Amino acid sequence: METNRITRYVFLTIISIFLIADWSAHAKKFSISTNLLGYAELGTLNMDASYAVSRRWSVIAGIRYNPFTFKSGTADQFQYRQQSYSVGARLWPWHIWSGWWFAGKIRYQEYNMGGVLSEQTEEGDRIGAGLYAGYTHMLTPWLNLEFGLGFWGGGARYTKYSCPTCGWTLESGRKYFLLPDDFVISLVYVF
Repeated sequence: METNRITRYVFLTIISIFLIADWSAHAKKFSISTNLLGYAELGTLNMDASYAVSRRWSVIAGIRYNPFTFKSGTADQFQYRQQSYSVGARLWPWHIWSGWWFAGKIRYQEYNMGGVLSEQTEEGDRIGAGLYAGYTHMLTPWLNLEFGLGFWGGGARYTKYSCPTCGWTLESGRKYFLLPDDFVISLVYVF
């Protein structure tokens, strides 16, 4: 009789644990990453934060910031200053944080670039959407290496100048754009 009571108690305890426990508590839901190639873009600081909403979907928010002007005030001045904000979602066909992924984002960018490939300088604001694809390789349970690329397009309000320092306006207005975006080799911390 005592053995049946203990067995029943153990059985009810196990059933209670299965009903009450949140088995996803140990799943890694968040990640932060930085694109190493972004730093080669004249020192653009960048970070993305992601949250897994399911086994195959995650939402992502990102920021890019570059305040740097090189050789300021000289005839050789060049810059690719920007602040950029994006939000989007990723589809992971196999499982979040591992394997192939496809993403869509909406993005806003305020930029000032010039003197890099030509003396002409352009500044303005862009808003648009992009499509991206890539692959994430798990290095450890907490660290991934990510590769990817994408394109984004939308509308821009801009002003074009003849050189980075002279202020001579060549044109201004609104235009549509389609640009390559997010050439990615990122380190990703998953937690």
